[in-house]
This record gives sequence, C-alpha cells and structure tokens, in this order.
Amino acid sequence: MSTEHDQEMPFLSHLIELRTRLLRAVSVMLLVFLAMVPFANKIYSLFAGPLLKHMPEGGQMIAIEVISPFMVPVKLCFFLSVIVTAPWILYQAWAFVAPGLYRHEKRLAKPLLASATFLFYGGCAFAFFVALPGVFKFMQAFAPEGVAVMTDITKYLDFVLVMFLAFGVCFEVPVVVMILVLLGWVSIEQLKEARGYVIVGAFVVAAIVTPPDVVSQLMLAVPMCLLYEVGILAARVLAKRQENKIAPSA
Repeated sequence: MSTEHDQEMPFLSHLIELRTRLLRAVSVMLLVFLAMVPFANKIYSLFAGPLLKHMPEGGQMIAIEVISPFMVPVKLCFFLSVIVTAPWILYQAWAFVAPGLYRHEKRLAKPLLASATFLFYGGCAFAFFVALPGVFKFMQAFAPEGVAVMTDITKYLDFVLVMFLAFGVCFEVPVVVMILVLLGWVSIEQLKEARGYVIVGAFVVAAIVTPPDVVSQLMLAVPMCLLYEVGILAARVLAKRQENKIAPSA
C-alpha cells in the first residue's frame, strides 16, 4: 500500500504543477488580450498599414460579413496576445520540464529557447516591415487599370497571419541546424555538402507558403539560405566548445 501511495503522489503533484503552470500562462495571456480589446480598431488600423500605404488613391478595405468589423479586430488582438506572451508561456513550459533535465541539457536548452524566440519575433518583424510592403507594392503595380482595389478585412488578416507564421517558423533554421548537430544526426561537413539541396528546398518551401509572386518567394527563400549558413557557423562554435570541455576530462 505504501509503495502504491508513494508512486501515486508524485504523479498527482506533477498534475498539480502542470495545472498551475497552465493557469499562469493562460491568465497572463488573457490579461494582455483584455488590455488590447479596447484599442482593437486602432491596432487593426496599424496592422493594415502595409496594405493601406500602397493602395491607390481612393482605395479602401471592406467588410463583407456582418460581424467582421467587430470580430476581426478582436481576433487580431487574441493572436497578438499569444505572440506577445510567448516568452512567458515558454518560461512556464520550461519551469515544468527543467527539473527533469540534466545540468548539461539545461545549459544547452536555455540559449536554444532564447534564440528560437528571438528568431521567431525577427521573422514576424521581417514579414511586417519588409516582406508585406514589398508584396503589396508589387501587387498594386500589376493591378489592371480601372479595377477598384478593395481588400476584405478578414481575408487580409488571414493572409498576414499566415505570412507571420511562415516567416516566424522559417527563421528557426539556425536553431534546427544546431539541434541536428548537437544530437549527432548530421555533421558540419554534411551540412556544407547539402547546401545545394537546401537552396532548392528553401525556394520550394517559399513557393508553397507564400503568395504566387516572385517578390515574396525571394524575400523568404534568400533569408532562409542565409540563416542556414548562420546555423552552420553557430553549430561549429558549439561543437568546438563541447570538444574543449570533453578534452580535459579525457
């Protein structure tokens, strides 16, 4: 009886800890969301800036569905609250998992998590300030004469969120490369030899996840190739550090 009770208590304590971490993460996210809601329309106006700046004179955005003027800005606030509180959510996940990790695993995981968060934000920022203005400028330049450009606010939000996700995830290439090297699945030499395949793969991915235009595909594929090289350099530095730590003990 005592053995079964001892095994049951740690399991229950883990469940309680998990519930606590989830509540903390969700509570902060909801607080940020509620703080944004009163400014939802202003936030959406700022969010629509890359498109509005490149629309022809007299062009405007439209709302096709009846409830869109209310739901779309609120939906944007929800997604922004998730993005803004992502570091806090990741910290709660880390605090739950960290006690079960070895010391060397913790030393490796911390910079990787920080780098992944930074790169995701960097990808979103690149999409908003560089890629989207370039795409909209390119699209407006090829709009037929006499066609009134009026984009639906729901379609615009869905398009931009997909672009955010695509650039944010694709900017994680250096972290993926470092993880593959640290796990011993590939070597630095194999990564160098795979450059040609990576370039082709980057353009294939860009063609799938971005609109069918050359500008957006280049803006995603070229940074992915450059970030791949950054990942190789970072993996080489980490590999040398590990060798230096192992050498004295050997």
